[in-house]
Amino acid sequence: MAGRVGDNPKTAALGAARAPVVAALDLGHSKVSCFIMKPDGVRHADRTIRVAGASHVQAKGIKGGAIVNMDEAAGAIGHAVERAERAAGAAVSGVIVTTPIGQMASHRIRAEVSLGARPIDDADLARAIGLALARLKLPNRRPIHVLPVAWSVDGARGVRDPRAMRGGALGLDLLVVSMAESVFGALSHCLELAHLDLQGVVSAPVVSSLAALEEDEMDLGCVCIDMGGGATTAAVWRDRSLIHVESVGVGGDHITSDIACALSTSRSGAERLKTLHGSAMASANEDREMLEAPPRGEDPSAGPVVVPRAMLKTIISARVEETLELLRDRLREKGALIDPGAGVVLTGGGSQLTGVRELAVRIFDRPVRLGRPQRAPHLADAASGPAFCASAGVLLRAAYGPREAVSARKLMSRQIGAADAPRVHRGNLVARAAGWLRDNL
Repeated sequence: MAGRVGDNPKTAALGAARAPVVAALDLGHSKVSCFIMKPDGVRHADRTIRVAGASHVQAKGIKGGAIVNMDEAAGAIGHAVERAERAAGAAVSGVIVTTPIGQMASHRIRAEVSLGARPIDDADLARAIGLALARLKLPNRRPIHVLPVAWSVDGARGVRDPRAMRGGALGLDLLVVSMAESVFGALSHCLELAHLDLQGVVSAPVVSSLAALEEDEMDLGCVCIDMGGGATTAAVWRDRSLIHVESVGVGGDHITSDIACALSTSRSGAERLKTLHGSAMASANEDREMLEAPPRGEDPSAGPVVVPRAMLKTIISARVEETLELLRDRLREKGALIDPGAGVVLTGGGSQLTGVRELAVRIFDRPVRLGRPQRAPHLADAASGPAFCASAGVLLRAAYGPREAVSARKLMSRQIGAADAPRVHRGNLVARAAGWLRDNL
């Protein structure tokens, strides 16, 4: 693999000491993008960020929700990071990875602890988290997010901050998002080959929603759907809490394959047709408009493939409709569909296809809009579209939260349990629980 700025560990360490940065790596089926933020990029006055360097390259070595070629994937990662480092004028030694791969799934855990006669304090909250973590049994899976969803006191739900309340029992709903342990291990090894430390893994729809959603949408209820190349994933929000994450292993690459198979053209020809002429909504009088695509194979005597544009749109709309309906039905089965009237926000490269928004309106029967990074106002046009919400969301999460109930270091190092709950001791006035207790309640 080609050398990268910062490959030398000593150089990387010195660079990090002079100018510590946060680097987000979006590892998808179609592209690998890297956003770098310097410390002065956090703008607390208006809760925005400034990205110092951004890049994206074509993804390689990823297929079917997993890394299938380590060297190719590491090469693409190194190339993307190197270009972002040059644009930012800073070296990075580690990255936070956002990705849809790894068969991501979310799990709800309910815990309840008894209370005394005194008001609820941080130690009670930490005790409830510890009990929930003790009940977490996910064989062959790696937790990557651990977030409190809701608190209750004596069965009264909807409590945002139970501290100082009184009651007999404190309840907690904990959301845990996990990925396949085998994919996590492969991802960690791939980063080692690219001479980078894995500083954390986050779910693509979770951070995309942090970049694309408004505060009101998170509060009133919203589904953020990230339409990537190999998977379509969703994060469901209600009452300012992430309540569910869902994944369907179908994305834009499957549309390209459908076109290539149906029209007997190459994958590159199918991708070009999809990008330049594709739409998820068929319209009248298109049977007469003909399109050309290169034939499959290397026969010099073969002429181009000529098809009506209406056929291309029929192929695309069938796959997009099937994917969105599958996602809708899974959300319905899990009880995660939001109230009527609440919206849907589309992110990811697949959402930019003409007609996708209109098709989503019909399938979900609610308002739908395209999402863009809301709080990264200085991004160049080439990196400010729906396809880059996940990268921007990683930086926004690093700057403003929400913080996890279990630290990223512990999530990266091993399986978690009750011992990883925040530690708070009564009587110690300066002791505090995890960052989310301090900043997010």
